[in-house]
Amino acid sequence: MAFSIVLLSVFLAGMIAIGVWGMRKTSTLNDFFLGGRTVGPWMTAFAYGTTYFSAVIFIGFGGKIGWGYGLKGLWIAAGNTLIGALLAWFVLGRRTRRMTQNLGAMTMPEFLQERYNGSYIKAFAAMIIFVFLIPYSAGVFQGLSYLFEANFHIPYDYALLIMVCITGIYLVLGGYFAVTLTDFVQGLIMLVGAVAMVLVLSEKANQLLGTSGGIPSAISGASERYWQFLQSIPPEKQPSLFALCALVFMTSFGVWGMPQMVQKFYAIKDESVIVKAAIVTTVFAIVITFAAYYTGALTHVFFDKASIPMMADMTKGPDYGKVIPMLLIQHLPSGLMAVILLLILSASMSTLSSLVLVSASSIAIDLYKGHVEPDISKEKSLLMMRFLSGLFIAFSYVIAKYKFAFIVELMSLSWGAVAGAFMAPFFYGLYWKRATHSGVVAGMVSGLVVSIVLYYQVGNQAASVANIYKALGGMTPPVSASIGMIVPFIVVPVVSMFTAPPKKELLDKAFANI
Repeated sequence: MAFSIVLLSVFLAGMIAIGVWGMRKTSTLNDFFLGGRTVGPWMTAFAYGTTYFSAVIFIGFGGKIGWGYGLKGLWIAAGNTLIGALLAWFVLGRRTRRMTQNLGAMTMPEFLQERYNGSYIKAFAAMIIFVFLIPYSAGVFQGLSYLFEANFHIPYDYALLIMVCITGIYLVLGGYFAVTLTDFVQGLIMLVGAVAMVLVLSEKANQLLGTSGGIPSAISGASERYWQFLQSIPPEKQPSLFALCALVFMTSFGVWGMPQMVQKFYAIKDESVIVKAAIVTTVFAIVITFAAYYTGALTHVFFDKASIPMMADMTKGPDYGKVIPMLLIQHLPSGLMAVILLLILSASMSTLSSLVLVSASSIAIDLYKGHVEPDISKEKSLLMMRFLSGLFIAFSYVIAKYKFAFIVELMSLSWGAVAGAFMAPFFYGLYWKRATHSGVVAGMVSGLVVSIVLYYQVGNQAASVANIYKALGGMTPPVSASIGMIVPFIVVPVVSMFTAPPKKELLDKAFANI
């Protein structure tokens, strides 16, 4: 207990020190939001990775996928690594860096405005970010209460307040410089903790199985236990492989349209960074995703139907938010548990800081500077960005603390809605000159509407659509989000072909040196 408190105190003090350091390097809005476009490969790679993988992957998501799909959950790890990390850097990195510089864009809404020559598309995009990413930022804290109460004996409300305050201090003071350096430190902690967790839990699993041989033996045992579990479930109620494919698609391709992710490409120092950052990000993704979904699969070794933690209303099934925390608390030594707590805390704080930075920019840069006061001074714009970052962190705290019903709905909707609105317009903007303003607006609206409508149709058993739901293996949220992401890729080119093409001058400017 004393070791855990000391380790946590050192960690939080270090985060504050980094914020003070970052403040000394931040004098303009460009510095605060993009680090002056001078960030090198290692920090950029870790910033991308730590923003991608929040505490949710270790707490609720890893446990739920591991219990439902066993080792098949590693397909998500493969997709996240190869598509969400490696391919994203090579497909989007160079063009994003060049085109945002050509257009003078710092944010996703600014990029869409300048690329498609439409002022109100910027306001529309900014509102999407504001509405959906603030609740999502609060959602990264869910599931942490059990760990903190069990290990630090700190009530969830106080633990949440500590995390939010420290994140607010280093973000408001140091901006993107502080975020990238803290992400680097937090990423190293995540790597060390993930590797140690895998090794120790594999050994513990082998002890329970009566085997030896490290990770391969643990994998074999987990696979056998999972198939025994699956045999006890009627075929019609077994987890859908179609839904698993949708999860792979949603979590791997979805990041291509998430503003907090593509912002990392805007900020890189130069194009020589891309290959190095892609390699580092890929290695980081392999370690983190394998650790999360492998640990989830091991739940079948450590628990059975009688011992797995259940919801208060037991008819609702396992409490996935407590599965992994209980596993770690029961089977990890106290010293390693302290490191794992820092891993989960790091994953939360890094994701929160990136989400808040992008959300604050949607108001300070895209709405206020873009529409209310275009000639705002750099000092005032920097002050506004800092103020809004602090304000939005406070919002995140209130949302995470009180969990308002409509906010919880927005959390669930956020990934599909944001990726559906932005992924196709951003991709076509980089690669297809014929994409038009009307086509992109139609694509954004269709992605947003389809994601929301299908989300609220989850579980609908109306006779007219029953056969479709059955064919899809159940219209789960990942399926509805994936459809919402795909539809705009059809809508944008169809509408663009029937509307006036962009002006040559605009295209020459956007695609210069590309």
